[in-house]
Amino acid sequence: MLTKILSRGGPAAGYLIIRYLKAVTLLAATPISLILGWIIPGATAGLVRLANSERYRAAKYLGVPQGEPLPAALPRLPGDVATLFRDKSFKRSLRCLLMPVVMIPELIVAVAAIMGVPSAVLGTLLWWLAPGNFSLMGFDVNSWFEALTLGPLQVLVSLGILGWVAPALARGHAKATLKLLTPSQDELENARLSQRVDELTKSRAGAVDSHGAELRRIERDLHDGTQAQLVSLAMRIGIAKQTMAEDPEKAAKLLDDARDGAEQAMTELRGVLRTMYPPILADRGLVGAVSALAARCPLPVQLRIGQLGEVPAAVEAAAYFVVAESLTNITKHSAAGHVDVQLERRGSDLYLSVMDDGIGGARISEQSDLLGRGSGLHGMLHRVQAIDGHMELQSPIGGPTTVEVILPCG
Repeated sequence: MLTKILSRGGPAAGYLIIRYLKAVTLLAATPISLILGWIIPGATAGLVRLANSERYRAAKYLGVPQGEPLPAALPRLPGDVATLFRDKSFKRSLRCLLMPVVMIPELIVAVAAIMGVPSAVLGTLLWWLAPGNFSLMGFDVNSWFEALTLGPLQVLVSLGILGWVAPALARGHAKATLKLLTPSQDELENARLSQRVDELTKSRAGAVDSHGAELRRIERDLHDGTQAQLVSLAMRIGIAKQTMAEDPEKAAKLLDDARDGAEQAMTELRGVLRTMYPPILADRGLVGAVSALAARCPLPVQLRIGQLGEVPAAVEAAAYFVVAESLTNITKHSAAGHVDVQLERRGSDLYLSVMDDGIGGARISEQSDLLGRGSGLHGMLHRVQAIDGHMELQSPIGGPTTVEVILPCG
C-alpha cells in the first residue's frame, strides 16, 4: 500500500513543484514581456516554445500521446503588431499566463504531500526539546498526549494528500494544460498550408536559379566549344576553297582538318544535348541509363533496382542526374572503394539512394570548397526540389556518405 502511494504521489508532487517553479519564472518575466514583447520577436517565440514544453510534460505525465505541437510563432519584425495579433499560436500560448493563478495552491499540496510525514515523525519524537515550537496539524505541541494524537493523524492526512489529492490535482492540471494549449485542426491545417507555401516558394526560387545557371552553362559550352569549332571549320573551308586551284594538296589537308573539326563539334554538341536530356533515357529508360552510368564508373558499383512502374520524364531526368553527379563526386573526392545504388518505387514515390564507403565530410553549399566539393550537391538539391522532391545527405567525417532522394511520381 505504501509503495503504491509513493509511486503515485512522488511523480505528482514533482510535477506540481516543477509547474510552480515555471509559474514563478513566468510571473517574474510577464511585466517586462508585456512591455517589450511586441518589440522583441523572440519573446513571442519563447512563449510558444513554453506552451509546447508544458504540453509535452503534461502528456508525458498522463501517459498519453502529445499530438502535434503548436506551430512556431510567425516570423515578424520588431514592432510588427499586425503579425503579432494574427499569430494564432501566440494567442493560444497566452493561456500559459494562467499558471501563476494556481501555483500557490499547487505548491501547498505538493509540500504537504512531500513534507507532511517527515515533519510529523520529527515533531512527534522531538517536541520535548522545545515545547511549543513544534506544530502538528497546525497546533503547537506541548505534551506527549498531543504529540501521540496529532502526529499519527498528520501522517494519515499527509499520506492521503500524497496518494490521492496530489495525483488528482496533478492530473487535473495536466488535462487542463492539454485542453487549453492543444491547437485546433484548423490552426494545424493553416500552419501546414503556410509551411507548404513557404517550401514551394523556396523550391521555386531554387528551381529558377538552377534553371538560369543551367542556361548560362549551356550557353557557355556552346559559345566556347561548339561555336568556336564551327567558326574554325568555316575558316578552314574558306581557305581550302581559295587555295584549291593553286595548291590542291594543301586544300585537301585543310579539308581533312575541317572534317576532324566537324566531328569534334558534333561530339561536343552531343555532350551539351546529353546534359539537357540524356538520349539514353529515351532509348533505354531509367534502368538502362543508370546501368550504363554504373558500367562507366571506374569504381565497383552494386545496383539494386526494383520495379519502378510508370515514371514521368522529369522524374527520370532528375534521378539520372542525381546518380550521374553522385558517381562523379564519389570518383573525384571520396576516395571510396565501393558504391551502392538503390532505386525502387515506394508507393507513389521513386526512392533513390547512393552510398559510398569513402572519407565522408560532404556538405551542400552554393560555392565549392578548397577540394572542389559542394556546388554539385547544391545543384542536385535544386533539381530535386524543382519537382517537389526531397533530398537528404548524411556524410560524417570518415564516412560513409549516403545521398537519399524521394521523387513524387503522382
